[in-house]
Amino acid sequence: MDGLRVIPTWRHGQERLYVCLPDGRNIAWYDPEAARVNLLGEDHEDDVLRALGPFVTGPVRVGPPPVPTPAELVRLTLHPDDDLAPNRPGEALLVALDRDPGRARRLRPDPRRRALAAEQTVGDALDRLDGVGWHALHSVPLPGGSRVHHLLIGPGGLFALHTLYARKQRVTVADPAVTLGRRDTQPLLRLLRADADRASHALTAEVRPVLVLVEPAALSVPAAPREVRVLTDTDVPDLARQGGVLKPADVEALHAMARDRNTWTRV
Repeated sequence: MDGLRVIPTWRHGQERLYVCLPDGRNIAWYDPEAARVNLLGEDHEDDVLRALGPFVTGPVRVGPPPVPTPAELVRLTLHPDDDLAPNRPGEALLVALDRDPGRARRLRPDPRRRALAAEQTVGDALDRLDGVGWHALHSVPLPGGSRVHHLLIGPGGLFALHTLYARKQRVTVADPAVTLGRRDTQPLLRLLRADADRASHALTAEVRPVLVLVEPAALSVPAAPREVRVLTDTDVPDLARQGGVLKPADVEALHAMARDRNTWTRV
């Protein structure tokens, strides 16, 4: 058949190539990551494979589209404005800085930009875990103006991560207080536990709080804090080494629930 068009698209960071008839109707799509060609009808299989020839590398599976799982059905019916999955690391800070960049000249760096750098560092590390069965959501909003910097969901369970810019500073963690350099001590761990509890309530599953310090000069934790895990940014990949808590289907179902903005309005 002549006139078939191949149209590449990107959605949530994944590439798909749709094969369309001259009138614009889709008859197949190719998922490079899964190495699969999904046919909406068997009549045009040879023509579809011929059209996709320049784009396909290596062997591929060919067949009808897989039946969507319950988690996929939830994702497909989710309104784009309510989907948190596309949020970038530090999304809330990026929006705030775009609305109010602040003064062009400052005696001291804008603390929002330091906080953004910390969230981007940790967020990028979390996003790299996506290929090993984990999902990360960023800037998850909570009622009252609070937010979870990062929510990590995977075989090892659920983690609410709070990042703190600590470059070249000494940090002391003495539950519930966190002291950063010469600054005033703040009861930060109390906030982390409260936000993790709210996330647990929203998802009806245990969410464990994690404090991540970005580039500290030194870290002192005289006694292990209650319930809160304390890491540096280089330790973040260690979270993916945990397993045995959630099955893959549970991970997908929790991710589908967590990415829906409406899930968080009731906490």
